[in-house]
Amino acid sequence: MSATSCMFSKDQFLCSICLDVFTDPVSVPCGHNFCKSCITHHWDVNAPCQCPLCSKVFNSRPELHVNTFISEMAAPFRQSSVKKSSRMSLKKHTNSGEVLCDVCTETKVKALKHLKIQEMKDSVELSRADTDREKSDSVQVFTALIRSVEEGLAQLLDLLEEKQKTTEEKAEGFIKELEDEISELMERNTEVEQLLSTEDHLQSAVAQLEEKLSEEVEKQLESELMRIQQYAVDITLDPDTASPCLILSDDGKQVYYGERQNLPDNLERFSKTTCVLGKQSISAGKFYFEVEVKNKPRWELGVARGSINRKEPISPRLETGPWILMLRNGGEYKAVGVLLSLKSKPQKVGVFVDYEEGVVSFYDVDAAALIYSFTGCNFTEKLFPIFGPCNNDSGNNSAPLIITTVSQTQ
Repeated sequence: MSATSCMFSKDQFLCSICLDVFTDPVSVPCGHNFCKSCITHHWDVNAPCQCPLCSKVFNSRPELHVNTFISEMAAPFRQSSVKKSSRMSLKKHTNSGEVLCDVCTETKVKALKHLKIQEMKDSVELSRADTDREKSDSVQVFTALIRSVEEGLAQLLDLLEEKQKTTEEKAEGFIKELEDEISELMERNTEVEQLLSTEDHLQSAVAQLEEKLSEEVEKQLESELMRIQQYAVDITLDPDTASPCLILSDDGKQVYYGERQNLPDNLERFSKTTCVLGKQSISAGKFYFEVEVKNKPRWELGVARGSINRKEPISPRLETGPWILMLRNGGEYKAVGVLLSLKSKPQKVGVFVDYEEGVVSFYDVDAAALIYSFTGCNFTEKLFPIFGPCNNDSGNNSAPLIITTVSQTQ
């Protein structure tokens, strides 16, 4: 150890607080070394917790551990210092003839305290210098920040002003465009009003023309109906063809649905369809008859070939018949599957047949209006009127079909 200690000087192992060789030397986080008791006492009486040499401030008191390496290196110098101090003290005391060990010790303590006081003052001065420097730096930073903010604010205000100016210019241009469009629209509105006025006159003229045409059509239809009524035939029902569920009046002019009757199942009688034929037929020329259908939500009416299959359900076809008009659900008028749209609900239906022309037409007698016509039919055998009152629907369809006397329309 003595050989090693010769490589170092005593000054390298002195505590900067007590100015003596380290006793239990410890290292603080900044790297400086002190006697454990010196640095502990220093931190006990000083705040904040900082290094006495570099003034490094620690947020919390560091945990101290004895540096064994420095302690071993400082041991020879500490022993030499103790021996030298004892000899000098003994010699001084011997020369004076007094024993002053306690006085020397007190003097040393005072000197150490003086050094500590001086160190504290130096530390305070260093701290003040650091504070002044930090204050100066802070002022400079804050001043630079204020200057930057002011410059940024000036730029922002200029930008906002420019943006506002641009917005106003765009708004002025937009307003000008709107004003031009409004002016153009007002001119167009004037033109439209003139056109509408002209259109109103045209509509009025068209309405008047339509009214005249309608009147003319009605007159022609009335004339047509009066013409075909001249071919009226006195029709009566044929009881031998009536379905067992149909009830015929004694005069053969009315038929309605009733309780099934025990009637002979002759070849002429309808078995699967509630229908009945008229006794009169046509095989040439024209004929016409009228039937009252009011108060009935369901019915079938028209003409059929004499050879119609009376033992199977009826399937109307344009080529083979029967050519019938039917009502379903109180408002659905159909002709061979074609759904018709009528302005009014017929109360009396006229049926007209032109055998040679192959035409079967149905008329609303009261309105003198054509309901529907089958055209292009190819008749090759006798045609008979056919009537289907349909079932009574729990009493809702109990009214009869009535063959009426034809009186010419006035």
